[in-house]
Amino acid sequence: MNLGIIRCMQTEDYCPGSRDFRTIRERKGAFMGEDDIQLVGFINCGGCPGKKAVLRARSLVEQGADTIAFASCISKGTPIGYPCPFAKRMRELVQKEIGDGVRILDYTHDAGPEPEIFQK
Repeated sequence: MNLGIIRCMQTEDYCPGSRDFRTIRERKGAFMGEDDIQLVGFINCGGCPGKKAVLRARSLVEQGADTIAFASCISKGTPIGYPCPFAKRMRELVQKEIGDGVRILDYTHDAGPEPEIFQK
């Protein structure tokens, strides 16, 4: 699998992607059962409402990605507890642009405990 990940721009200040990378390395979450994973890119959606995600997905495919994953910050709202309200439409637009030859994953890792900075 040649993997490109699109993440939420709003969470970049809170999350460097460590959990995504660990999940890939440990073959957990969306990567369970995958033998060979090469990360070709890790980029944000471009900000709300995610219209730049299409251009960014195309760029990832041009760099060799055969799989595009929407990071869990988009689909599950980690670490801020707020899933992207545009996620479904963003996925539809990306799928339409890149076609059926590229696999799309809706998340990277399972949502975990809330980070300390967000706990009350």
